[in-house]
Amino acid sequence: METQLNAGQPDQSSRDRRHIALPAPTAWPFVLAFGVTLLFAGLVTSASVSVLGAVLALAGSVGWFQEVLPRDHELEVPVISEDIVIATERRIVERVPVAAGPVRAWLPVETYPISAGVKGGLAGSVAMAVVACTFGLLRFGSIWYPINLLGAVVDLQSLKYGLNEFHLYSFAFALVIHLVVSTLVGLLYGAMLPMFPRRPIMLGGLIAPVLWSALVYTMIGLINPEMASHINWSWFVASQVAFGLVADLVVVRQSRMLTAENVPFAMRAGIEAPGIMSEREGGRKP
Repeated sequence: METQLNAGQPDQSSRDRRHIALPAPTAWPFVLAFGVTLLFAGLVTSASVSVLGAVLALAGSVGWFQEVLPRDHELEVPVISEDIVIATERRIVERVPVAAGPVRAWLPVETYPISAGVKGGLAGSVAMAVVACTFGLLRFGSIWYPINLLGAVVDLQSLKYGLNEFHLYSFAFALVIHLVVSTLVGLLYGAMLPMFPRRPIMLGGLIAPVLWSALVYTMIGLINPEMASHINWSWFVASQVAFGLVADLVVVRQSRMLTAENVPFAMRAGIEAPGIMSEREGGRKP
């Protein structure tokens, strides 16, 4: 009798080959997550919400554990066998033309050298100093007013002295700050302008200086309101625009060079790598 019953059932090994066991779908994890959410939401709303969340979290935990204890709930999924044949009609192996040019787009493909940013920053610093000193000469009859005001960024005591007179320490501090910041901003222009090939003058000469002026206006107003009261912001924006225009024009007139991000490390290091570097004609060169 048992032999006849087993004869009508498929063999266990053949059944395993035709099916695969996967965890049965369950909604208890979502119930647990929703309960925990309500539990914490009740801290800022009502205690009843936390009680409901605790009940749902407990029910979700119990239901989830029952899915795996004492026996995993599984679902048998039929396996559909399919023979996959990988074939190709190519008879040769093609090389990726890395040495001939970039395989994928790298932005920017060309960039300015570091010297272009330095030149642009120094040229812009001269233009900004001319505009600032012109303001001091027209408004206060002295070119030392904007210089002493810039030096007050480091030496706050200089605000108590005459801003229209020459002070060695203020002049030294202002000169260092002016050159360092102008050089750094020039380097930023050299790295930023290739990413915006359309209307670089508009970006570097107008948009960036206005945004930078707004940032400085907000920061100085919060950090040192006394110093902010001595700054004429219209002339400040004009000096920043002068810097941006001159630095932009100097940078864009410099020659660009290809970026090295798309070149493999082996080529940048000078290592011969077959399949990456193009073969030399006429044998190995000395």
